[in-house]
Amino acid sequence: MGKKIACVITDLFEDVEYTDPAKSFSEAGHEVVTIGLEKGQTVKGKQGQEQVSIDKGIDEVSPNEYDALFIPGGFSPDQLRGDERFVTFAKAFMDEKKPVFAICHGPQLLITAKTLEGRDVTGYKSIKVDLEYAGATYHDQEVFVCGEQLVTSRQPDDIPAFNRESLALLSK
Repeated sequence: MGKKIACVITDLFEDVEYTDPAKSFSEAGHEVVTIGLEKGQTVKGKQGQEQVSIDKGIDEVSPNEYDALFIPGGFSPDQLRGDERFVTFAKAFMDEKKPVFAICHGPQLLITAKTLEGRDVTGYKSIKVDLEYAGATYHDQEVFVCGEQLVTSRQPDDIPAFNRESLALLSK
C-alpha cells in the first residue's frame, strides 16, 4: 500500500532533486504532498526549469498525517530552516523514527532541528563540516542509509541511488 510523503519545499530548490524522486515515489504508488509557506503558492527551481504548486501550507499540516519526509536540496532547505515551523515539523519525523529522505543541502534542515548527533550521513560537500559540527559522521558516498530511517545523498548524480534506497525503506 502506498505511503503518504510530506515534501517540504520553497523557492530555489534544486530542480531534479525534487522532480526525479517525486516521480519515482509516485510511480511506486506513493503520494507526495508538497508543503510550503502557503497553499496554492508556486515555487520555482533554482535552474529555472521547474515550478511546483504547494499542496498545503505549513500551518495546515501535522507530522502525524504523513508516513515519511522528503527534503530536496538547493537553497530551499536553508530558507526553510529559518522558519521554526519547518524545523519542528522535520524534528517530529526524526524523533518518531519515520523515514526521512534528504538530498544535497536537505540535511541543513535536520542540522537546525538538532537531530543528527550520532547519525551516519552524507550531503553536499559544502555542508560536510556543518554535519560534523552537528555530531554526525560524514560519509563521502552516493547514498547512506542510517538506522533504517534516514536516507541521505550528496548531489544530483546520486539521485538513482537515493531513489532506490528511499523506495526500499518505504516498502518495509
